[in-house]
Amino acid sequence: MGREVSESCVDSVLTEMVSSYCNGFYANKPELAARRIEAIGYQVGHQLSERYTMERPRFSDHLEAIKFICKDFWSELFKKQIDNLKTNHRGTFVLQDNKFRWISHMSIDPSSENGSTVEDNSVPAGESKAAQATSMHLYFPCGIIRGALSNLGIPCAGFCRYI
Repeated sequence: MGREVSESCVDSVLTEMVSSYCNGFYANKPELAARRIEAIGYQVGHQLSERYTMERPRFSDHLEAIKFICKDFWSELFKKQIDNLKTNHRGTFVLQDNKFRWISHMSIDPSSENGSTVEDNSVPAGESKAAQATSMHLYFPCGIIRGALSNLGIPCAGFCRYI
């Protein structure tokens, strides 16, 4: 039987990590905070994929590895399979999760969205504080997927989008 961690603990760690990097270490440099959060996720994904594939033979092609990520790896992390996998058959894959567990519990204080009269230059033009906070929480799972794919021998660049 594998070791498990309570989902509330993972939520708390992710929230504290994003808060520490965005409001503390790199308060004025959100792009550096995002890179650091993704790098931590990359290490976690690399180690998790090593653990989950220990008893399996190496995958013969990229599609087989992507299917493993969508079914087995995603199920271990998020207790469900990916909702949709799209490909252009030239090496580009799009993984879609319609109810992503790690941000489903997020809420943003509505008074901070439209009640503030102080201008905040750290938020890019056209992006609300809520969108920025959500995207910061997505860098970690994006790093996890990149790390897992890297460990499976698939070099990749990836990004997460909240729609």
